[in-house]
Amino acid sequence: MKEIKINTDFIKLDSFLKWVGAVSLGSEAKMLIQEGHVKVNGEIETRRGKKLKSGDTIDFDGEIYSIL
Repeated sequence: MKEIKINTDFIKLDSFLKWVGAVSLGSEAKMLIQEGHVKVNGEIETRRGKKLKSGDTIDFDGEIYSIL
């Protein structure tokens, strides 16, 4: 599990995937999220604007990220 510290109250899911380097383009993040390839807190999330906050976990492409 990779622990990721954010400096704001929240970060949107598509921005998070770009920020941690899981995807290179926002359009790529949008497509993968809408196709159901990303889980937030164990549930498939299809909203790219989902606000992530401290304590959330993101499961994508075999990696699990935890937001601090």
